[in-house]
Amino acid sequence: MCLIVFAWQPRQPVQLVVAANRDEFHERPSQPLAPWTEMPELIAGRDLQAGGTWMGMTLDGRFAALTNIRCPGQIAGPRSRGELPERYLRGQFSPEVYLSQLQAQRSDYAGFNLLVGDTQSLWHLNSQEGMPRRLEPGIYGLSNASLDTPWPKLVRAKSALASSLEQEHFDAEALLQLLTDTWKPATDRLPNTGVTPELEVLLSSIFITSQNYGTRASTALIRRSDGSLEILERSFGPDGRLGEVHFIHPESRREPNP
Repeated sequence: MCLIVFAWQPRQPVQLVVAANRDEFHERPSQPLAPWTEMPELIAGRDLQAGGTWMGMTLDGRFAALTNIRCPGQIAGPRSRGELPERYLRGQFSPEVYLSQLQAQRSDYAGFNLLVGDTQSLWHLNSQEGMPRRLEPGIYGLSNASLDTPWPKLVRAKSALASSLEQEHFDAEALLQLLTDTWKPATDRLPNTGVTPELEVLLSSIFITSQNYGTRASTALIRRSDGSLEILERSFGPDGRLGEVHFIHPESRREPNP
């Protein structure tokens, strides 16, 4: 993922709300959101190049999501970052224990932000900062820096999420709509992350489009305190929308649309 805005315990009965865009090279093979064959209670997309996932959920309430840290010239770690969410989702460790163990291993990976949670708590680890943090109820945002770094697109996406949550009735479709925003800030407001000015402009919108690199999937997730779960995901190619998956639990219904 390259942009995640989320609300932890915003109000009863809603426990977790996530709106996230996965930005990636279009040529990198992946599978869209689905229950995994060998572990049907795990619902996630799948990276077919290095393995692992960028975001996933289990039916018993475990959640994990990942963003890369943009740092040109950083040394690629010997292990794939995509295994970090997968390993948590497959395991039984609490979020706190999992991140505590990961602290000593984070140099095995290129820079990352990792969110892990369950029905009781939600935690964040930035590999460069190195200190796991338990998150209080509230609205947060992650892109390719630290938690809540005020990049213009992240500020805009968090504001849109806050507005959605103020509505008496909000749904996954409304969350996906905020992820379609292609607005770009003025160049003097862009962060300086070490990439070329042209690339900085391309990456400055919530939804990214180009022939080689862009938003590959937009995902909306709503989990309630009764254990019910809804995930709506749309996938995209360089020329537009490719498909949609709608997963609802406890009905355990998955609806692929062409």
